[in-house]
Order: sequence, then C-alpha cells, then structure tokens
Amino acid sequence: MDDAVYGGVSDADLLSAHVRGDREAFGEIVRRHRDRLWAVALRTLGDREEAADAVQDALVSAYRAAHTFRGQSAVTTWLHRITVNACLDRARKSATRRTSPVADTERLEQLLEPHESAAAPAERSDLHRQVLRALERLPAEQRAALVLVDMQGYPVAEAARILDIPMGTVKSRCARGRARLLPLISHLHPRARDSEPSDRARNRTQGTSVPPAAGPNDADAVKGGGGRA
Repeated sequence: MDDAVYGGVSDADLLSAHVRGDREAFGEIVRRHRDRLWAVALRTLGDREEAADAVQDALVSAYRAAHTFRGQSAVTTWLHRITVNACLDRARKSATRRTSPVADTERLEQLLEPHESAAAPAERSDLHRQVLRALERLPAEQRAALVLVDMQGYPVAEAARILDIPMGTVKSRCARGRARLLPLISHLHPRARDSEPSDRARNRTQGTSVPPAAGPNDADAVKGGGGRA
C-alpha cells in the first residue's frame, strides 16, 4: 500500500498492526526509515555491500522481534539500535576481509548530504571518501558513536539510547574517536588547505623547505555535524 493509506498512522501503531498480522504495515515502516538506516550503516561500515547486508540483517531482526517492542523508546530509536548492533557485528567479523570503500559517488552524496543536490562538486565526493577511509581505522564502537553524534547529529542522550550504553560512555567514545580521527583528516580542513600558498611563500622568503607544523588542537576539523561531548 502507498503512503496515502498509512499517512496518518504512527510508527508504533504500524508495528502493532504488523504483530497482529497486517502484511503491509512493516513494509511501510521500512519505507519511512530505510534511507536513514542505510546512511548510518554506510557511515559506520564504509562499504556499500557490507552496509546493505547490515541493514538487511537489522530489518529481518526487527521484523522477527517486533512483538518484543514495548514502546519505551521511539520506533526509530529501536530500529537504529538494531541497525548499529548489526553494523558492529559485521565490523568485528569482517575486520580481516574488508573490501574497498564506497565507489558510487552519486549515491554517497545523497546519503552523506541528504539536503544537497546529487550533483555536488567532485572535490566533496573525494573528501567524503577520505573521511570514510579514516573512519574505518577507528574501533567499531568509537566509529558508531561518532557516526551518530557528529555525523548524523543525534543528541548524546539519543545516541546512548540507540547504542544502549550510558551517556558518559557515548561522550568518552566520541572524545577518543575524535582524538584518533583528527590527525587522519586534519589535512582535509578547508582552513588548512587555504593556508598552504601563504605558508609556502613564507617558507621561500625565509629560505626553509620545512612547512610549519599543524596545530594539534584544531578540533573544528572533526566537528562534522554538531558533535556534543
């Protein structure tokens, strides 16, 4: 059925209808939330096929476990928790067989910047790929926290509910993840790129070939989406 049929039905009511035997209700839940779940999975795993498999695993788990939902959180929080757990399981299992980062740049643009046109500049696509590669080098738990808080923009409290861990643990994982990520992506920061010509000119004037060291506390480089710690 289309959106006109379920347009006024809440996620919780849809899940209840699914449990009662409505064959279309869970499909509507998937239609509403699959893009955000896919974005979280892709950012967490950094690989298109792994992300697709993780979302499929998560939706199958949610389909089968719908009767256990007690309404203590929003359905979207429940779905995100299942998805993140599926991603972490895959990240642990595939650590020794990781495939290449996402190559579908148009789809990547739509996922990482949902409010921008898919025809974004090629430079941004390259930056996104480099950020994904850098994220792959973080422990899975830190990566999941950063994806939810810094990239998806969830409040720490909501991320804690999704991950089913204390808020303090989310903050700690974000802080450690940012500390690991900063030296990997600091060269991507626009301010660092803009300063390169003047740095080179100054070096030539002073007769030295060694550029000045990057500032270690440039935290702006890793605040991609409102990180709150």
